[in-house]
Amino acid sequence: MKSELIVDVQPNEIAIALTEDDRLQEITREKRDVDNFAVGNIYYGRVKKVMPALNAVFVDVGHEKEAFLHYLDLGSQFITLKNYVTKAVSDRRKAPSMARLQRGADVGKEGQIADYINVGDMLLVQVSKEPINTKGPRLTAEISIAGRNMVLIPFSEKVMVSSKIKRESERSRLKQLVQSIKPQGFGVIVRTVAEDKRVAELDNELRILVKRWEDSVRILQKPDTSDDSKSSNGKSKDAEVRLISEELGRTIGIIRDVFSPDFTSIQVNDDTIYEEVRQYVELIAPESVKIVKKYKGKEPIFDKYDITRQMKTGLGRTVGFKNGGYLVIDKTEALFAIDVNTGSKKIFEDHEENAFQYNMLAADEIVHQLRLRDIGGIIIIDFVDMDSKEHQEQLYKHVTELMSRDRAKHNVLPLSKFGLMQITRQRVRPAVEVNVTEVCPVCLGKGKVQPTILFTDQVEEQIAHMREHFGRGIRVHLHPYVYSYVTRGSIFRRMSAKWYRLYGVRVIENQSNGMLETRFYNRKGELLEIPSEGQLNAKGDDGEKSK
Repeated sequence: MKSELIVDVQPNEIAIALTEDDRLQEITREKRDVDNFAVGNIYYGRVKKVMPALNAVFVDVGHEKEAFLHYLDLGSQFITLKNYVTKAVSDRRKAPSMARLQRGADVGKEGQIADYINVGDMLLVQVSKEPINTKGPRLTAEISIAGRNMVLIPFSEKVMVSSKIKRESERSRLKQLVQSIKPQGFGVIVRTVAEDKRVAELDNELRILVKRWEDSVRILQKPDTSDDSKSSNGKSKDAEVRLISEELGRTIGIIRDVFSPDFTSIQVNDDTIYEEVRQYVELIAPESVKIVKKYKGKEPIFDKYDITRQMKTGLGRTVGFKNGGYLVIDKTEALFAIDVNTGSKKIFEDHEENAFQYNMLAADEIVHQLRLRDIGGIIIIDFVDMDSKEHQEQLYKHVTELMSRDRAKHNVLPLSKFGLMQITRQRVRPAVEVNVTEVCPVCLGKGKVQPTILFTDQVEEQIAHMREHFGRGIRVHLHPYVYSYVTRGSIFRRMSAKWYRLYGVRVIENQSNGMLETRFYNRKGELLEIPSEGQLNAKGDDGEKSK
C-alpha cells in the first residue's frame, strides 16, 4: 500500500492530507498564529470553580471557555505532582530532583475532588480533548509526553508495553530494556512501533523526552514578565495562567503517529515546514529522509494530488458509493446520524439480497468517512432493513473488522431490532468540516450577476492594477472553467498569452476557486490583495508604486 502525506501551507492555516493508494484517508486543518488548545499541550492553570455535584473543577487555561477536569482524570500521583509543582515554583533557582522527590499518597478511584483541590489553586494540567462546539478543553493531571516509540510519564515508575506487540519474548525484551535505561521518577509506555527497535534508538528518544519535561519545568519556574501580568497598581494578577509546553505541530504529530515504511513521499509546499519535517524524519527514520520533498509545482499542491476534488466530493452532506448508493450524514449536538440509501439501481432482484449487498458496500464507505472526517462521539447508522439474522450478523462482523484498523478507540454494537447500528468513537478534537458549497462571488447569493462577457474584461482590469502596484511575476488563479476559456485557441491568440505579454502575469488553474473568483499570488505563493485607490496613488521617490 502506497501512503503519501501532502502538506498545504497557507498564510492562515496548514492543511495536511494523508492518502493511501491515492485515496484521501485523513484531512486535518490547523489555524496558524492563534491560540491552539491542541491535545498534549501542558498549561499552568487556575481553578475557578469546584463542582461537587459533577465531582469536577473548571480551570482557567486561557481559553474563552473554562476547561473541565474530572476527579477520575487526576491520576493516582496527583498529590506528588501538586507537591512537585509547589516546590518548583517556590524555589526558582533549580528544579526539584525527580529521583529524590518524596511520594505522596495515591489518589484512589473513588473520592471527592473537593478534598484535593480548592478555588484559586494553581495546577499543572494537560489537554486531553480539544474544545468542541460550546465546550471548553478537557484536561488531565496525568502528564505524559509522547514520542514515536514511547510515552514518558513523570511521577510513575511503571513500564508498560503495548498489547498489540504479541510476541512474549519481544514484550519481555522491551520491558527489561526500558527498565534499565529509564531515569528514576519516570514511567514509560512502550508503543507498538518500538517492536524490534535497538537499544540505542530507544535510549536516544528517551533522553529527548526527558529533556522536554525538564524544559517544561524550567518554563514553569520562570516568572511571568508580560505586560498583562500586572494590574494598574503594579501587582501580579492572573497572568500566571500560561502555556508551559506545546505539543508538536499537527504535521509532526501525524507523522509521529502514522509514519511507516509504506510511506513513499511527504510533499510540503513551504520552506520552513519542509525543514521541520525533514529534520524530524531524519531523527526517527534517517533512511527515509529522502522521501521528504519540497513541492515546487505552479499548480496548487492539493489540486496536483487530487485532494481538492476528493474533499469536495467526499465531505458533503450526501456522499455516494458504488452502484448508485449514497449516504446522508447529519450532525447534531449529541451525535452523528448516517442514513444508508440504495438509490434507483438494483444489484439483485431479490430485495433481501439487494439490501444486504448495498449495506456491505455502505459499511466500507461509512468506516472511511469516520476516519476522513475524524467523527467522534456517538454515531447512529440507519442501514437498509434486512430480515435475515444471518445477514445482520455478517454486516456486524464486517463493520467490526473494518473498524479494527482504526487508530481511535471505538466500540461497535450489533444491529438493533429497528435496523440501527451504534458506534462510539474516541473524540479528542472537532470533526473535520469543509464547506463544499460555493456562494457566487459576483452576486453574493442575491441571484443576479453581471453579464458574463464582462468578466474577463474585469479580470484584465484587476491585472493591470496589480501589475502597476506589485510589478511583473504575478500569478493569477482562476476556476478551471474560466482557465479553459482564457487559454483556448492558438498560443498567439490566447487571452492568457496576451496578459503575459502586456503585464507579465501567468494564469494558474485552481480547483478551490469559485466560478467567477480571481486570486492573485506573488512568486513566493503569498496571497496579494487588490490595492485600493489610495494605495494606487501612493508613489515612491522613484515614481514606482509602493510595494
